[in-house]
Amino acid sequence: MSHDEPERYRAGQTALLATVEEAEPLVGHWRRRFDSSASAGIPAHVTVLFPFLDIDRISTAVIGDLRTLIGARSPFTVRFDECRRFPEVLYLAPAPDQPFRALTESIARRWPEAPPYGGQFTEVIPHLTVAHGQQPRALEELEAALAVQLPTTATISTVSLFVSDGENWRRHMEFPMLG
Repeated sequence: MSHDEPERYRAGQTALLATVEEAEPLVGHWRRRFDSSASAGIPAHVTVLFPFLDIDRISTAVIGDLRTLIGARSPFTVRFDECRRFPEVLYLAPAPDQPFRALTESIARRWPEAPPYGGQFTEVIPHLTVAHGQQPRALEELEAALAVQLPTTATISTVSLFVSDGENWRRHMEFPMLG
């Protein structure tokens, strides 16, 4: 979600996120300082699909389809052992990233009107944002501090639907992986 600045969040906007609680002790304090989505209520996560359908379009049929698509997946373990960058973004790269890619592709295929990141990027690269909108020097210092604390491992077993009220995000619903 970090590709968007907070002023671009709209009330009713939604996101499907794989939260990564295990990474919170490592990145939580950095994210609160350097990732505006953290102060808006978003925990450490790998984005599955943002933006998703506006909340007024989340019907029982949509919920049922999400339960089916996500429920067909098996929980998986992911390891974050290196930092990488996009322009002005420092992130932890998940390995493997294929389960995230498969989730994003299956949901985007079902709802082609909700392409990942609004269709801004030709390739969606799964990532856990630690900082964005910072100068290269700040990212270098943060990367050096984080590198000595890696790796961290997490089990991904749910995808959460988050909803924005225009300023803050809250977890609206959780979809377990049951496959």
